[in-house]
Order: sequence, then C-alpha cells, then structure tokens
Amino acid sequence: MTLHKINKKYKDRLFRLIFQDKKDLLELYNAINNSDYTNPEDLTITTIEDVVYMGMKNDLSFLIDDVLNLYEHQSSFSPNLPLRGLFYFSSLYREQIEPVKQRLYTNSPLYIPFPQYLVFYNGTKEEPERQELKLSDLFITNGKVVTPALECTTLVLNINLGHNRRLMEKCKALKEYAQFIAIIRENIAVGMIFEDAVENAVDVCIKKGILSEILRKNRAEVIEMILTEYDENEFRDFLKEEAWNEGHKAGMEDGIERGMRTGLIEGTIKTCIDFQISKEQTMEKLKQDFSMSEEEAEQSVEKYWK
Repeated sequence: MTLHKINKKYKDRLFRLIFQDKKDLLELYNAINNSDYTNPEDLTITTIEDVVYMGMKNDLSFLIDDVLNLYEHQSSFSPNLPLRGLFYFSSLYREQIEPVKQRLYTNSPLYIPFPQYLVFYNGTKEEPERQELKLSDLFITNGKVVTPALECTTLVLNINLGHNRRLMEKCKALKEYAQFIAIIRENIAVGMIFEDAVENAVDVCIKKGILSEILRKNRAEVIEMILTEYDENEFRDFLKEEAWNEGHKAGMEDGIERGMRTGLIEGTIKTCIDFQISKEQTMEKLKQDFSMSEEEAEQSVEKYWK
C-alpha cells in the first residue's frame, strides 16, 4: 500500500476554517470560560496573517472584553508551545501599540490586554484532559532560585473524541470536529487507504449532519487540508504500538495480529458509544467489519461497552 506523503508546506487549517465565523468562535470562547456573550461583534479578530515562524502560522487570535486570546490546534504535542506563544504575543502587542509607541517613554502606564493562550490537542498520543505548560520550565536555571523575568502559560486541552465531554457539549462545532477526525481514524484502522478514509469520512459526516455545511461548501478544500496536516504514518505507527502492547500482554505467538484486532474492535465499540449508536447496531457493525459470529459480537460489546 502506498501511503500519502505529507506536504509540510503550510496551508490553511481545518480548525481555523471551522471557527472563522465569529458566532462559532464566540460559542467556543463561552464554552471555555463559562461566559454568556451573545453578540459576535463583541469579538475582534486580531490574527496576524503574515506572521510565520518555523513554517507554521497561528490559527486564531482575537480580543474580547480586554482579553487577548490566542487559540491553536495541534495534532502533535510539544513542550515548546509556551515559547511559540511568547513569539506570537510579542508580535500582537507590538502591532497593537505601534500607533502610540511614543507612550512607552512616558511616566504613565501603557495598559495592554490580558493574554490567554489555549492549544487544542487531538494527536494520537495519550495526553491528559488538560495540562498547563510554562515558559519558565524551559529556562536553564543552573541552580538559580530567583523569579524569571518572563513567563508564558499555555493551557492544553485534549479534544479527542471522548475527552473533555462537558466542553464538547457546550460547543457543537468543537464536538463535531472531534467526531470527524475520529471517523477518519476509524476508517484508517479498518484498512482504508488514507485518501479513501478522508473522503468517506466527509460523506458520512455530511449524511449525519456533522460539520455538514462546511463540508458541503468546502469539500475539496477540506480534503486537501486533512491530507496536508494529518500525519497518517504517525497514526499507523500508533496502531502498531497499541497492537504490540496488547499482544505482549496476551503472551501469544501471534500477539501482534490479535492485539491489533482487539484494539480495533475496542476502538470501534467506543466510537459507536460516542456516536450514540445502539448496542444492536454496534453488534451488526462488528459482525460485518470483523466477520464475527452473533455470539462473538455480543461478547465484545458486553466487554467494552462502558
């Protein structure tokens, strides 16, 4: 099988496309902050379109109620996110004060908006529901115990399907994005070629009303975005690692093969649960996808239906 080779050149990203409408972005902000803003025009987009660092562009930044928000989507975890945030906030603040930069030398404070930096993670590596990363963790201290002159804090939220459920229920677009990615991964897990897995996921989501408006209007663009930003090799390696772990635990000669199958069965059942598919329909899917008997399908559902 020929795997799709990822084009590392930056293209616009699906996460950004989904939240380009102020109404959807405001819903996401409200869901995160337990706020109740209703007027999308309270939100001012501050994304700097021509800032590129290390081949990556920022997804979204916006100002609301004197809070400067920086939102990024990442499919791979990095402890260096606070350093990226520092660079971007510096650019934002520099642009904001440019018209009044002479005030930097006066004896009165030049107040700036309060910064908030969130990263929405949906990679294949297991990460906590939420975690904070600090710029100060990257400083070379050599035993120093003094307070550093700089700090930048990144809140990383795991938005893989099944994580941060309360947040997902409050923001429809975020939940549907997680569902779309989960369907692509399920398709790959059952052996589909990458391009077919993405196209099938688009068709399924349109049919089920998941991101349907965006996918109908931007079908070709969305497929290209996914093929560009999604690392197929990383996910296939993840499946192999999970299969090895399962097989190793079982202590079987054919542990890898059986472990892979067990992992796929469990993943399929959990996906069906997240999509609120009934046990009966799940059993039919298992019988079809894994050539199971009625009894085997029933036993698997009972084992993993949690």
